[in-house]
Amino acid sequence: MEVILKKTVDKLGFKDELVSVKPGYGRNFLIPQGYAVLATASAKKAHAETMKQRSHKESKILAEAEEVCAKLNDFSITIATKAGENGKIFGSVNTVQISEALKKEGFDIDRKALKIKQDPIREVGSYEGEANIHKGVRATFKIEVVGE
Repeated sequence: MEVILKKTVDKLGFKDELVSVKPGYGRNFLIPQGYAVLATASAKKAHAETMKQRSHKESKILAEAEEVCAKLNDFSITIATKAGENGKIFGSVNTVQISEALKKEGFDIDRKALKIKQDPIREVGSYEGEANIHKGVRATFKIEVVGE
């Protein structure tokens, strides 16, 4: 079954992409949740037309994403959390806290586009994060977790 994605779905595809999925997944999850529409002949024509019109804007967005990626690759953020004497954090550091720290530094990246390579962070130390900025544009950055 072919569907056109209306939103980016993790491990499946990006927005406005034509993908093949199993019929049950498409009928029971993607379409009712509003993540996709059925790829009929008329929907494919309309999709092709909108993609043709959007191609110029897309190249501009891609250039901006690559610029942000270049800045973020050499970047390191510091997150201060409450920690015990042995370096254990009370709770954990998650993508919400990382997204807020990046916003303070001028990077507007959604928390859903962030991944922590050593998930979860429960100790003070250095970690690596990955940001999926745009289709095919990924940046890795350093996360320093320090105790307050």
